[in-house]
Amino acid sequence: MIDAGDLIGWYARAQRDLPWRRPGVSPWQILVSEFMLQQTPVARVEPIWLDWIARWPTPSATAAAGAADVLRAWGKLGYPRRAKRLHECATVIANDHDDLVPDDVETLLSLPGIGTYTARAVACFAFRQRVPVVDTNVRRVVARAVHGLPDAGSPSARDLADVAALLPDDETAPQFSVALMELGATVCTARSPRCGVCPLRQCAWRAKGFPAGAGPVRRTQRYAGTDRQVRGRLLDVLRGSTSPVTRAELDLAWTTDTAQRDRCLDSLLVDGLAEQTADGRFVLFGGAGEAGGADAQAVTAHSDSSAAEANRRR
Repeated sequence: MIDAGDLIGWYARAQRDLPWRRPGVSPWQILVSEFMLQQTPVARVEPIWLDWIARWPTPSATAAAGAADVLRAWGKLGYPRRAKRLHECATVIANDHDDLVPDDVETLLSLPGIGTYTARAVACFAFRQRVPVVDTNVRRVVARAVHGLPDAGSPSARDLADVAALLPDDETAPQFSVALMELGATVCTARSPRCGVCPLRQCAWRAKGFPAGAGPVRRTQRYAGTDRQVRGRLLDVLRGSTSPVTRAELDLAWTTDTAQRDRCLDSLLVDGLAEQTADGRFVLFGGAGEAGGADAQAVTAHSDSSAAEANRRR
């Protein structure tokens, strides 16, 4: 029900000029973009991605970087555990795969931080393989155009099969996949679909008269006042210093709810994003080398006990 020629022709005219889609971008650099784009808008990712690949163009370059440097370079992308997992992923590729990103889905799935979507996205976009790539945008387009539903509902095992059935049986399959994703991101959007400019001649949702969803309207996830915001504020303080910071400096990052602040600091220790020195100061994970001398030894010796203590307090 989705004509590949119509969709690919539209994509050739309407695609966004995103740097990770340009000629000469390596599989590793595409993988980095997929890590960054998880739950993060393109506009925020683009400048950080460009700086990242200029600084660390290969897995081995990323692996050789200090973990604290990686967390700093991640900046305000959010969900900083992705940066830590990307660093771990780079280390495995550099050490176990001759600094080359694997080209098959099963091996990609064995790497740190890579799940079902990312493995297939890299296989498709970096290695031009005919594999179904399913994200929220793709699920929405399929729900509407194929099934006549206003939204995709919860993810299910059927999603991969639905998309696999739509893929062309020739070398245009990877281009079809990225075009399907682009359609969902720019035209068949969740809140204000631009059906008047949709390139699809057949759409089951349109044929049914655009029925509305029966379920409750999903609320936009708030950010202000959440633990995510507090963790971000604490990490900002740690990123801004190359030496350990005091608890008093961290306390100033969030004065609204001290219990929430303490809980979030504990969670950063447990997640391995921050470490605590023996004298009670704090650094980004991997910051022991930056601290130098006695501070470096204190961080190394104390990191495990800090995480254990945080777990007990939780």
